Amino acid sequence: MKNFKNLIGLLSIVAVSFTACKKNEGGADAFGNRSTSAADYSQSSLPVVAVSGDITSSVTWTAGNVYELSGVVTVRNGATLTIQPGTYIKASVNTPGVQNGVLVVAKDGNINAAGTAENPIVFTSRYLLDGDASTTGKPGDLGGVIILGNAKINVGDKLIEGLADDPKFHYGGTNDEDNRGTFKYVRIEYAGFQLAPNIEVNGLTLGGVGNGTTIDHVQVSYGLDDGFEFFGGTVSPSNLIALASDDDQFDFDNGFTGTLTDAVAIADKNSTHSTSGGNSDSNGIESDNNAPAEDATFSLTPKTHPTLINVSIFGTENTSGISGLGYRNGIRERRGSEVDLIDVIVSGYNTGIAFDADAPAGVSSISTTSVHGFVNAITTASGTYVDGGGNSLVVNASNASAFGVSQPWYNTPGSPATVTLPSWAAGWSKLVF
Repeated sequence: MKNFKNLIGLLSIVAVSFTACKKNEGGADAFGNRSTSAADYSQSSLPVVAVSGDITSSVTWTAGNVYELSGVVTVRNGATLTIQPGTYIKASVNTPGVQNGVLVVAKDGNINAAGTAENPIVFTSRYLLDGDASTTGKPGDLGGVIILGNAKINVGDKLIEGLADDPKFHYGGTNDEDNRGTFKYVRIEYAGFQLAPNIEVNGLTLGGVGNGTTIDHVQVSYGLDDGFEFFGGTVSPSNLIALASDDDQFDFDNGFTGTLTDAVAIADKNSTHSTSGGNSDSNGIESDNNAPAEDATFSLTPKTHPTLINVSIFGTENTSGISGLGYRNGIRERRGSEVDLIDVIVSGYNTGIAFDADAPAGVSSISTTSVHGFVNAITTASGTYVDGGGNSLVVNASNASAFGVSQPWYNTPGSPATVTLPSWAAGWSKLVF
């Protein structure tokens, strides 16, 4: 099978039932996805170092402390933030309506966060680090991580989504080889913040990040909005895991042209799912060239045109018991976006891949890709995608196809349920919360 060629052993997931709240359009409400008894990471006994404001000279965070972010912490002015393997980061107690626990690497700052498979760097809920078994983590306990760069975007210069307008939060330039540093073997758990409707902080946001930047082995879990969002830039990350995001697992905008290699998206049907106009808008991948207010013809250049290689997007094995409105598309191409899919699996959504009328399919290609949909495998409202051959399209209204993967579903009945991950996820990733 082209995906998941080297499978690790089955990882157990505790099956827990609960009632999830319905999210209003834009993600304003926190939600409780899978019930999470306090993990009480052993790091809860470590000294806590409070961090706030701007980091303007180079500093190292060590694994001997837990770092508590208050408000928006910004690395800028040529400074480098080094985070040692095994370091844990949390947010201070949230104030309703106020951004908190957000780490920003500005386009004149640098990050050196190089965890290891044995000792990943972890951004997580303060309630999993408080030593109190009665507390639980929930989406929005942490703000999220934002890295900004000087690579091309199709609007020249832009304020990053989710933050108040300030020059240090702008991104975009002319250097597609821009290097903001290294971010690898990192987990981001329970992130998210809404500044205004449809303007949110995601788990990991990359704005205008160049291909000199290293992003690999990163997992985002139980975020309040998207797992990973790319606004323009050319960075080409690998080995990414998106787990149970409320909105989209991956989101591309504003001329992103990088390549994603070896990535997995796993949905949780027990979570809430984002809505738009009262309809489901929760996608495995959502891709736009630009917003209508930026150009109503969606013709800005560079065009959003990522290449996805060996990427798997899994929704749910069947549609029974999904809370709220459920899922929409495995991959949704809209607003002038383009894509190349190579060795991709999409399964467990009503429509596997959808090309909207404003995203003509003829400039996109699909090769050696397996696509399932409960209702449709692939829909094209305008044009026909370039068929590179070797594709498998399946429509089955009852059960999704695993396409040879031992067990990709997070919600298989029974206790415990199991999920199979590729070998590159061994050690540093986390599925049990």
